[in-house]
Amino acid sequence: MVISGPLLRRLLSFGIAGVIGFGVDAGLLYLLAPHVGWYAGRVLSFWGAATATWVINRRFTFAGEGAIRLPLWQEYLRYLVAMLGGALFNYAAYVLVLHMLDGPAAPLLGVAAGSIAGMGVNYLSARYLVFRR
Repeated sequence: MVISGPLLRRLLSFGIAGVIGFGVDAGLLYLLAPHVGWYAGRVLSFWGAATATWVINRRFTFAGEGAIRLPLWQEYLRYLVAMLGGALFNYAAYVLVLHMLDGPAAPLLGVAAGSIAGMGVNYLSARYLVFRR
């Protein structure tokens, strides 16, 4: 199967949003962890990353496709709830990496593994639960 046209554009845009979200997630995690720990810090950093990806996805990835638009606060809350499915895979992969690896890079590798683990669920949730037609 060859992916082309609007689907390819949407997937690339979602991927770019994900890379930016990864940067937000990792940056916030390393800022917060000294104060709240690696596990609570990850919950908060995921929230920050989800907020960043919501802004990008609503403006670029799913814009102009006839998506149902809710008031901003409702769409934001719907997005956060929809991301919880991917967040479970994401957090599980993160915790697994922290238990398997030591050192200062382990949390960063955990964020990367978690991002990959939750990506598919997050795309489907965003596409069909938040930015649906």
